[in-house]
Amino acid sequence: MSEADANTDAPEEQRTEDEREQEDVQESSRLQAKTVYAVIQREGEEELERPVASLWWSGVAAGIAISTSVVAQGVLHAELPDTGWRPALESFGYCFGFVIVILGRLQLFTENTITPVLPLMADYSHRTLGLTARLWSLVFIANLVGTFVAAAFADFAGLATPEQLTAFQEISRHAIMDKTAREVLTHGIPAGFYVAALVWMLPSSKGFEIWVIIIMTYLIALGGFTHVIAGSMEAFLLLIDGQIGIGKTIAGFILPALIGNVIGGTALFSLLAYAQVREEIDEE
Repeated sequence: MSEADANTDAPEEQRTEDEREQEDVQESSRLQAKTVYAVIQREGEEELERPVASLWWSGVAAGIAISTSVVAQGVLHAELPDTGWRPALESFGYCFGFVIVILGRLQLFTENTITPVLPLMADYSHRTLGLTARLWSLVFIANLVGTFVAAAFADFAGLATPEQLTAFQEISRHAIMDKTAREVLTHGIPAGFYVAALVWMLPSSKGFEIWVIIIMTYLIALGGFTHVIAGSMEAFLLLIDGQIGIGKTIAGFILPALIGNVIGGTALFSLLAYAQVREEIDEE
């Protein structure tokens, strides 16, 4: 090869090395905040346009699946010895239902305290507001139907052994009956914040999603924070067994937990997430 040919090939070889270096940097660097925002915004826009039937059945499936958290906790509670470290270990079971729901792409209400809200903040319109209200109401009711079905099957259909059912109810009493409505609301705020933070973290955690889910939901369980959908399974178990009435179920748990989760997920995390990227989005 002539010297001229070598000189001609050198820039092409250098260019290829530069491109490879840029690709390595892009692969190893974290996603920028505005990129994460754009990913979640796009997902939110897609969810807002889904048919009613799709949202409904996905929400019912999520309610049934999230009940796995209570089941797993109860099974661990029944099997582990009554020691000081049992609550810390049995709380790990709380993660199971969230792993199924989130990796299964099912509709969980508390995920929707951030996902459809970002499109609404970025481009407010009466249509988007209406679609958000439709999504929230459909998914919330569908989730509750799912957890009620799961609680009824656990109690009436004999899917749980008497020992397991007793463990489910013992865990539920601690979560529902030992808290006032005000405490339920207050403890619901960090739970809503952590679930929204979990949704925010997922786009940056490719290949490690399951660990992000486990870490954040284990924190919710270990801290005794209140999640309205997972907790509704516990409330329905006690309601079906006659240990609490419909007033305590709705006014004493579901409504205050709902308010707390919305405050933590939407009023706190979503607004902060939008505030940190607002100027960058406006510039574009």
